[in-house]
Amino acid sequence: MTKLGPVLFVAAATLCAGLILLLQPLLRRYALARPNARSSHREPTPQGGGIAVIAATIVVAIVAALATQAMDAGALNQLMPVLGAAAFVAVVGAVDDIRTIAVAPRLLFQTLAVMAAVGALPTELRALPFVPWWIERLVLVLGSIWFVNLVNFMDGVDWMTVAEVVPITAGLVLAGALGALPSHGVVLALALGGAVIGFAPFNRPVAKLFLGDVGSLPIGLLLAWLLIMLAGQGHLAAALLLPLYYLADATATLVRRLLNGEQVWQAHRTHFYQRALDKGLTVPQVVLRVFAVNGVLVALAAATILVPTHPVKIAALALGAAAIVALLIDFGRRRA
Repeated sequence: MTKLGPVLFVAAATLCAGLILLLQPLLRRYALARPNARSSHREPTPQGGGIAVIAATIVVAIVAALATQAMDAGALNQLMPVLGAAAFVAVVGAVDDIRTIAVAPRLLFQTLAVMAAVGALPTELRALPFVPWWIERLVLVLGSIWFVNLVNFMDGVDWMTVAEVVPITAGLVLAGALGALPSHGVVLALALGGAVIGFAPFNRPVAKLFLGDVGSLPIGLLLAWLLIMLAGQGHLAAALLLPLYYLADATATLVRRLLNGEQVWQAHRTHFYQRALDKGLTVPQVVLRVFAVNGVLVALAAATILVPTHPVKIAALALGAAAIVALLIDFGRRRA
């Protein structure tokens, strides 16, 4: 897998970029995202780049799975349902991008996809071994549904998803190199990270293309499954640290909106990173801060894998939380 890693990464990036170039005329014609209450852009911009990201991820992951001897039949049996669930939720997202789906059926479809992904986990896998098995599985389903949606919620500014997904997938590949993630998880992380890199040039500020729900929803599902796999190897602290910025920003924003009596399913632009833009930061300044903090979180996650003791895990989680709080406070400062 070490030798194949760069090849998989480049293959996914190249395939994604090539698909985007082929799809761009269609997306400009049929999938324009017009500015709304949530938007940070001012001009209608094509969305649907996620079609290429997810297609490239699935194709490269399947080809790698079939080509490498490191993956046994049991691993393939786990990976295929997850990729199928991602494809299903991508279709739901594509329909929602073009013709809005009501909240209830959209949530139902997401739940079915998440249940399929969680159901593909090995029965003996324990991400939360301190609670009964059935409670753990219920928590994993509910948590994954939330993660799918929070990735979608946070995809509100150019390069934000790139600044999050690239460090997380890099952290997962590093975890695999340290023996903390199975080979099929590493394959999926490499494919997803490479595909997002292939999308990045088209989404750089000012973006010429957006992911759309067709991309953000399945990316959330794939990341959730990979993080569960990492936690199931006994590395819950690392699995929490890698996505900690997204978890903090999205969850704090949701709680604040609930306390304010807002309708949380409606479009808004009150995430911390969006408020930072309103307070004077530019898009590159925001995403660079997020990327830098995510780099710190990857290092802390790696530390908990290298030295898996309770004091190290507690210290890493505390330092990670401190870094996130510092970032959110910085986002709240008004600039001249």
